[in-house]
Amino acid sequence: MLVVGIDPGTATTGYGFGKEKTGKIEAVAYGVITTPAGLAPELRLLLLYNQLRELFLLHQPEHGAVEKLFFQRNVSTATAVGQARGVVMLVFAQYNIQIGEYNPMEVKQAVVGYGGAEKKQVQQMVKAILGLNEIPKPDDAADALAVAICHLNSYRFLSSQTEGE
Repeated sequence: MLVVGIDPGTATTGYGFGKEKTGKIEAVAYGVITTPAGLAPELRLLLLYNQLRELFLLHQPEHGAVEKLFFQRNVSTATAVGQARGVVMLVFAQYNIQIGEYNPMEVKQAVVGYGGAEKKQVQQMVKAILGLNEIPKPDDAADALAVAICHLNSYRFLSSQTEGE
């Protein structure tokens, strides 16, 4: 099963395609989609939309996962992330891809085993779980791979629960 994990943002959206193969999870592709700061917001979202569609056409994921909006202080940042997240959800819907949504604590719990893990710990575990030689760069790509790992683990767990019924 090929899963795409997305760490949404207007300036930078991380993506990571992961696949479970013989009990192990491997990275298929990862990176970021960036949009120019000077571009009008609606054009940034259009650029994100078009690039996500290209990635989905190229890799044809079966499942998708996106990080839930985590809002702390900055309302304008939260609004921009929410808009990018909406674009991501639209592309998932267009390609009829099942979606998992996870908050940052759930992703950390799934990858590190501790919901309060530091970003560096998550990155190190992403590297270890995927058997990579180095931590995926930039951070948004590593975060997206963590979201994909979280979904693969959650899906595997939920599938084993329904098989036992």
